[in-house]
Amino acid sequence: MSLLQIQGLKGGYGGEDIVKGVDLALDAGDFAVIIGPNGAGKSTFLKMICGLVDFHTGRIELNGQPLKGGQALSAAGIGFVPQEFNVFPSMTVRENLEIGCYLQPRQASRRIDEQLARFPLLADRLRVPARSLSGGQRQTLALAISLMMQPRVLLLDEPSAGLSPVAADAMFATVGQLTREGIAVLMIEQNALAALAVAERGIVLVMGQKVRDAAAADLVRDPETRRLFLGGQPEPSQP
Repeated sequence: MSLLQIQGLKGGYGGEDIVKGVDLALDAGDFAVIIGPNGAGKSTFLKMICGLVDFHTGRIELNGQPLKGGQALSAAGIGFVPQEFNVFPSMTVRENLEIGCYLQPRQASRRIDEQLARFPLLADRLRVPARSLSGGQRQTLALAISLMMQPRVLLLDEPSAGLSPVAADAMFATVGQLTREGIAVLMIEQNALAALAVAERGIVLVMGQKVRDAAAADLVRDPETRRLFLGGQPEPSQP
């Protein structure tokens, strides 16, 4: 049995479906990247999984237990880092972390210590407002917030958006470490080549439908995938 099992998921914001019958399974420690053109339904799909957008057809199961559309899932074991508005800018770093553990406030102090050990750059910024952080620091804080409830599945929407190449590489390395700790990661990333270089699996969404689901390295080598979704860049030459 897969950790996360999605079958025939359909839905959107009203009117015509944006996501049109997607199946997906993730096991503990999986690292999958969703790529595809703008408007393909990638972000909507993630929001359906974590309960921010209702689905009217299909099924989502976590550890064999069905999840309902519109259900807040942080307590069930799903964490989500949206592309924007992922921290509270006027609140301090510590207050942001505490909010990440609002369902289990008695655990907050211990889990903050765990995140500071994981992300030392936050340790000397606990009392500063989140708005004073750099882009990379804010993304790190957003990731730390999502980990406060110890998710088994982590959904990331464009985690490298607005980051420098160095900060983006650091973010991808951190996410890779999380999968080695057993967290399943499903990530949307416009920097598709960089994401596929670190992920194990690539999923292509087009017009709300899954059209490819393969090993990341196979997608990188596929000429049609490169032409349509990877900027037409040729496959990197082998040393």
